[in-house]
Amino acid sequence: MRTDFDPVTLRLFLAVCEEGSIVKAADRMSIVPSAVSKRMAALEDDVGIVLLQRGSGGMGPTEAGQAFAAQAREVLAGMDRMHATMHDMATGGAGTVRILASLAALSHRLPADIAALLRKHPALKLSLREASSSEMVRQVKEGAADLAVCWDVADLTGLRAVPYRPDHACALVSRAHPLSRRKSVPFAETLGYDHVSAMPGSMMETMLRRHAAVAGKTLLPRIEVESFEGVAHVVAADLGIGILPREVLRPWVDALPIRVIPLSDEWATRRFVVCFRTDPYVSRAAQIVAEGLRLAATIAAE
Repeated sequence: MRTDFDPVTLRLFLAVCEEGSIVKAADRMSIVPSAVSKRMAALEDDVGIVLLQRGSGGMGPTEAGQAFAAQAREVLAGMDRMHATMHDMATGGAGTVRILASLAALSHRLPADIAALLRKHPALKLSLREASSSEMVRQVKEGAADLAVCWDVADLTGLRAVPYRPDHACALVSRAHPLSRRKSVPFAETLGYDHVSAMPGSMMETMLRRHAAVAGKTLLPRIEVESFEGVAHVVAADLGIGILPREVLRPWVDALPIRVIPLSDEWATRRFVVCFRTDPYVSRAAQIVAEGLRLAATIAAE
């Protein structure tokens, strides 16, 4: 017997798979856990097979559940594209390319690259929003976003990616700091001083904690803030060292008593990519944007 799946149930199922918990999925989707549980039970009854199972690490999809999740993402992506297309046609537009980007990319050259692209393709309509790497990849896979500009260490399985611009992690110190006269410094050496953390829980901070562990040390920030500018002002007060991309620090280097010291570690150069879904699930407009950003990065590197 044919079963018609409603998009709310499909999104809830994907949330459970990704969060590994009905409670976490319910919180993410702003619904009570009991309602999620009932929908998942009804879904399994409808398809006649177990889609979710509990394990030591929480709840996850069975083999059938993984196949169902892949199909659910395709269905939802198609519905999102349909709604977007109809909305744009109703309002006289030609389609909006939905782009997600990290704060580091937004704080560097991405806005200027997009502005140049729009001058070349004035009919394009773009929506640009900040998101974390994991959120960007999830939304692109689900079709809720067309493109994402993220760090290339993100899990891009199932997506296409073209190279974009790099950035370079540096130690940001006050002019009075003992490291302020150095031309470069290894990250491990900075761990002997207090640190200021930007955006706790970000992929950058996760990477720094991992490299600290490799060096046999622990990264324990003295102060945590939620913006690059906040780090710059805290560092200027000589309250600790910040590790940030050199490219985003330019607005504050001349305005504050701070110095930017390049990290000598090989991993300090981060590379960003523009990722998107494969044909036929990516629009021509999104392909134009992705190629335009790739070309802008290539020209800048020459």
